[in-house]
Amino acid sequence: MEGAPNISIKALDEYSLNVVNEANEPFSVIGKIVPNFCNEVWTYEEQLYEKAHETSFPDDSLDWYEYIGSETKAVFLVFDEENCIGQIRVVKDWNRFAYIENIAVQKAYRNSGIGHLLMEVAETWAKERSLLGLSLEAQNDNVIACRFYAKEGFALGGVDTIKQTGNPNIDMTLYWYKIF
Repeated sequence: MEGAPNISIKALDEYSLNVVNEANEPFSVIGKIVPNFCNEVWTYEEQLYEKAHETSFPDDSLDWYEYIGSETKAVFLVFDEENCIGQIRVVKDWNRFAYIENIAVQKAYRNSGIGHLLMEVAETWAKERSLLGLSLEAQNDNVIACRFYAKEGFALGGVDTIKQTGNPNIDMTLYWYKIF
């Protein structure tokens, strides 16, 4: 990243376990994605809210050691000097895609290219394993994330209207794919 000599990306190791969730910060909910399936193609429109609000995901509490040195899963962290400002977590999925379990960037670093750097790392990881592409899912109320995925070359590939039944604030789960 130009102009940012203190930015580095490294795979999760035992020394960075204590900072793995530091990029998990609230994000703005500005509307929702309304998908449409016609002639075997998914399209969508944005339905923006009059008033945005913030929400957040809980910190992940996983067995992080499973990701260290694994050939089938990995966590990559972005640092600005000593501060962890971003994370992407990928796993080799059954369908020969690298499934992005999570991507997060601290609020102060959003729209600065950090998310793009993380996607590049995930793509490199997937190509090294001869996978077909990247996949991920997003809730349809996360418009800003969906805009980012589309900008990164992902296409909407499917919708699930049942997965979020337990969450009254979310209508759908959207499945995004980037084929190499």
